[in-house]
Amino acid sequence: MMLRFATLLISSLLVLPAFAQSKMDAEMGALRQYCKPDIERLCPNVQPGGGRIKGCLMAHKNEISVGCAKALQGLKKGR
Repeated sequence: MMLRFATLLISSLLVLPAFAQSKMDAEMGALRQYCKPDIERLCPNVQPGGGRIKGCLMAHKNEISVGCAKALQGLKKGR
């Protein structure tokens, strides 16, 4: 009985990070899709990585499109 429980626990711990990663990938895809024009317009010289693009968009939150704002909101809720 204990072996079954341990196997189930380990299996669930291996699956959950993959699920979380796929959700994050989907959110990042939405961010790229809806924010690309805003990124090109507002953050053209910002290097990707380390949250710099997101930081730039947040600094211009009053200037971004509705679609981009929703994508950012979805990313914020997911974390």
